Amino acid sequence: MSGSKRGVWIGGALALAVVAGGTVGTLYAMQAGPFKAATPPAAEKSELSRFAVGSLASLDTPAVLDPAPDYIFKDREGGDVRFADFRGKVVLVNLWAMWCSPCRTEMPTIAALATAYPGGDLMVLPINVDTGDDKVADARSFLDVHDPLPFYGDPKFQLPFEFPGKGKMPQTILLDRQGRIRAAFAGEADWNSAEARALIDAVLAEPAAT
Repeated sequence: MSGSKRGVWIGGALALAVVAGGTVGTLYAMQAGPFKAATPPAAEKSELSRFAVGSLASLDTPAVLDPAPDYIFKDREGGDVRFADFRGKVVLVNLWAMWCSPCRTEMPTIAALATAYPGGDLMVLPINVDTGDDKVADARSFLDVHDPLPFYGDPKFQLPFEFPGKGKMPQTILLDRQGRIRAAFAGEADWNSAEARALIDAVLAEPAAT
């Protein structure tokens, strides 16, 4: 069969398939056999998944509780800090940068959340990932108008890749008193919302480890 006739025959066969109500994609799906992509199993969620509503609808609440990474970041004076330093407190970690517009947009809600929990059981920990002295100075000035938030920095810009969001920004992670990751959220959210406070209250209410 000549090349031109073969092209006409293939085109006609495809046209007949469409007329008959099928599609090429449907035919491939039916005949893919072992090459058909398997649907990955859904990750198990913890009981905290009930708080994945409203602005936190895409909240990740893993059933398997991994510890926060043993990673050194910096306080405002340049001293070394680890998440283990906050054991015994519930910690809301917020990874942010000045070049990230949603990070700046949600920061007032994070400051309002910190203001609503003045007792010290909740530690709100914004960690800036800007690099370069000038950019870090701008970040400090920005955070200074969002009392009572402290300034912490990750000058290596590595922490966003150590947590479940794998580099997404902004990224917010809730750690329990044992330093385990209980919830993680990538993207902008209202952290002073009723659902955010309910999530935090639930983790605060958990008994301390004996």
